[in-house]
Amino acid sequence: MAEITVRPLEPDDWALYRAVRLAALTDAPEAFGSTLGREQALTEDDWRERLAHRSQFVAEDGGEARGLVGVVPAGPGTADLVSMWVHRAARGRGAGDLLVREALRWAGDHGRPRVRLWVTEGNAHAERLYARHGFQRTGRVQPVRAGSHEREFAMVRPAPRPLAPAR
Repeated sequence: MAEITVRPLEPDDWALYRAVRLAALTDAPEAFGSTLGREQALTEDDWRERLAHRSQFVAEDGGEARGLVGVVPAGPGTADLVSMWVHRAARGRGAGDLLVREALRWAGDHGRPRVRLWVTEGNAHAERLYARHGFQRTGRVQPVRAGSHEREFAMVRPAPRPLAPAR
């Protein structure tokens, strides 16, 4: 097996982004706020626009896309981790950790050390992944999408506390 790597996606990567996003929606439709049908209807310009206004990263294994994560600014000091998905062939091989680390690195580098996300109830694997990276439940719960019976809970990775000055 090849080593899993993570890289940013640019607007010219729109076709790859579309393919991975549609694979994620096919594999785990209950986990996302959008639907396969809605995203299949998006145009090339729509996909390019998304990539122009968010930081999106792809995990690759031997040239094959195996995961996806996005980071969206969400206010002063805060970013939202979105669209996280790992292909079944890369689960348990560190792809999820690499994607989360890259999202956290981006958030920190862009002055947004507090990161939020939502996890579908019952997705213990995802919750454990995020907990390994310092995320904690907030107590907030909501439907995954309007009209959905599936629910999701919020997790946050608080901004690190500044070091106290030395005495």
